[in-house]
Amino acid sequence: MHTVVNHPLLQHRLSILRATKTDPKLFRELVHEMTRFLAFEALRDIPTVPVAVRTPMGDAEGVKVSGHIVVSPILRAGMGMLEPMLEILPYATAGVIGTKRNEETAEPIPYYVNLPKPFPDSFVILVDPMLATGGSACDAIATLKKNGFNRIVFLNIIACPEGIARLEKEHPDVPVFTAAVDDHLNDRHYIVPGLGDAGDRLFGTL
Repeated sequence: MHTVVNHPLLQHRLSILRATKTDPKLFRELVHEMTRFLAFEALRDIPTVPVAVRTPMGDAEGVKVSGHIVVSPILRAGMGMLEPMLEILPYATAGVIGTKRNEETAEPIPYYVNLPKPFPDSFVILVDPMLATGGSACDAIATLKKNGFNRIVFLNIIACPEGIARLEKEHPDVPVFTAAVDDHLNDRHYIVPGLGDAGDRLFGTL
């Protein structure tokens, strides 16, 4: 299942993010802001427990986020989404999954995994700006499941039909929240119209 978050303020930022003239500093700021928009929508069902709150005028019923929350970026572009996630979830832990793409086959090559210990109430937010072939995301989700994490949501800025289809086939239990589903992949496995290489644009390595 995937959800396209069509909030006008999110889509406004996406238009600037796509532009060739957007420099790395602004690109990082936009990814930061857009991640927060996506998170608020994706985490509507984050686990909570009731709490009693004493206000200056009396008692109120409230909630607090519960369980073991993990934010997991896919290296390297996913690092641009980690800080804003930890800002809104300061009690979360972080785990990283390193995957690079074989430029000939477009299949993922895993090279690094560092995850916290799983618990029965663990809830993982996997983040990566682009969902192109779906290889890296599917590999990362499989890695999380192999390490004992079974409740996962994937936050993404731009996807394409090919990546969505693969992820929904291989991991139908993982919901995807994205700002856009673009037209297609080109013969180099880049999303069209997309925005180019998100990692290079984040870190100025074009």
